[in-house]
Amino acid sequence: MPSLDNMMLRQIIMDHYENPRNHELVNDNEYQTINMDSETCIDNIDVQAKIKNGKIEDIRFDGEACAICTASTSIMTELLIGKTIDEAREIIKNYNNMIYEKDYDPDVLEEAIAFMNTHKQANRIKCATLGWMGITKLIDESEKK
Repeated sequence: MPSLDNMMLRQIIMDHYENPRNHELVNDNEYQTINMDSETCIDNIDVQAKIKNGKIEDIRFDGEACAICTASTSIMTELLIGKTIDEAREIIKNYNNMIYEKDYDPDVLEEAIAFMNTHKQANRIKCATLGWMGITKLIDESEKK
């Protein structure tokens, strides 16, 4: 993995904040939707997922969110669309391990590695994990069906 300087990490975050991917909700009954909000920040987003036959076909999100929440959720959508539930859970586990300073595999995180220093700002952890918590709940819900 190439060395990542803070400027490069910031550029990844700003790119996804200014041009968030999959940032539009759809009106489609095949999508599950969950609202995620934070009591410590302006973050209040809806996360949608279309999960069929154990595979994440699509993820969308929208709402009001800070740069960290918007960028991390945008990157999460790109990382998880097209993955099986097992693959998605592995990526989510590695992301959370990185955020909480546990062992993780940086190779599965791609651009999400931009949040590797989030633990240094404890008040930003919720922002960086809100969308990820939302998709985890939607995956859990889809498996109950």
